[in-house]
Amino acid sequence: MKGSFAYKLPYKRWDNPLAYPKRYLYLNIVAESSEEDMKYDFQFLTSEDAINDKEHYWLRVGDMLDMPELENVTEFLLEKISFTEYTKDKTIFANKALSQLYKVIHSKPTISYYLEKSEELDKVLNIFIRVNSGGTTLSYSDLLLSIATAQWQTKDAREEINEFVDEINGIGAGFNFSKDFVLKASLVLSGLKNIAFKVDNFNKANMLKIEQNWDNLTKAIRLAVNLVSSFGYSRETLAANNAIIPIAYYLQTIGSPHSFVTSTSRAEDRKKIKKWIVLSLLKKVFGGQPDNVLRPISDIIQSNHDSGFPLEAIIEKFKGTNKTIVFSDEDITNIMIVKYGNGDVLATFSLLYPSFDFSNHFHIDHIFPKSLFTQRKLRNKKVADEDIDLCISFCNSMANLQLLEAIPNIEKRDKEFEVWLKETYKTEQDKKDFKSKHYIPTVDLTFPNFLIFMNEREKLLISKLKSELS
Repeated sequence: MKGSFAYKLPYKRWDNPLAYPKRYLYLNIVAESSEEDMKYDFQFLTSEDAINDKEHYWLRVGDMLDMPELENVTEFLLEKISFTEYTKDKTIFANKALSQLYKVIHSKPTISYYLEKSEELDKVLNIFIRVNSGGTTLSYSDLLLSIATAQWQTKDAREEINEFVDEINGIGAGFNFSKDFVLKASLVLSGLKNIAFKVDNFNKANMLKIEQNWDNLTKAIRLAVNLVSSFGYSRETLAANNAIIPIAYYLQTIGSPHSFVTSTSRAEDRKKIKKWIVLSLLKKVFGGQPDNVLRPISDIIQSNHDSGFPLEAIIEKFKGTNKTIVFSDEDITNIMIVKYGNGDVLATFSLLYPSFDFSNHFHIDHIFPKSLFTQRKLRNKKVADEDIDLCISFCNSMANLQLLEAIPNIEKRDKEFEVWLKETYKTEQDKKDFKSKHYIPTVDLTFPNFLIFMNEREKLLISKLKSELS
């Protein structure tokens, strides 16, 4: 009765806000339902769809909560139906429908409840879970969200959080944030000492603090997501959403400057933040217990934000722990195991292409075209029979991937790399510059030499990664 319901309209993109119009529960009080097994015509409609005419008068069902006395219902009937264009039969039906709705909501014990006098949230939550076990299964975040909704005073927590999740998921190429992420980020950005994702931390005092800080913390999260989007990340490549929370906390601490994503004066700061994203994703620091990372980083940012994002202090804090973001030679070598389609590919390319503008559309390209890695085609390319299976297994490896802007990659398509290189770069200097930029070794670039190419290029990539991660 109080909430809204939304489902996606057909033929509209999922990231279009207009694809999910709000609908409320309405009752047509002047005519029976056209469905055989229904007497009353209840429908979920948008405000624009709830149009009244001679056959319809749509009452939003929740409005009955504003009619606590029967005389309120009578006044509504007299004003809206009885002395208007509706016929006597429709007026009589409206009287019966409104009376029945009033009884169900205000008089009959239709909704059963038990008054639990204890104010222990965990106890209340456990009772709810037991009672609800036969109904729709709710996630833990849904339950926490219910608690937040009950305790916010001026805003509707459920509506605010759900709408904000939809908003940040629509930024850039799209993300996959959840209510859990926003609730966790809210605990951190509100400066709460205990940020564990448990019901005790969603008490009245904490919820009111989050509500009071809601505009500031959402501004910071929104800015952080826009910043990470400008680095080229999206739902497919951001493997740990929690990596954004320290960024949002830092941005909030410095006042969430609106020009942070583009300002030239913030370039060095952005570089440090980008490196934080790369290091934390490649080292998987948010696996396991994220609070063991978020809590100390928040303290570091609070104490060291005056001279920019404190990346060096964060690195030093976690040295020697299982959350370290310092890379050993073995760690760097293991990066080469990453395959095409893995989110770590973008993080690795961020290190390999430090000057690349990731806000522009780019493609991850197979240097030796993927479409040519079949038994028959490799044999036709004069690859030795004993090498064919190994070549196919290396097709999607990091050493066969490069970063190209969209148009060059579309033009390259399935051309053999050596042929495309000669056609695209006419002078030897241009070829040399391209090879240097993309770590192309000076070896034969034909298919029979593919395994040698992979070995030599891997050496170049590892050398660059070591210089960036040292």
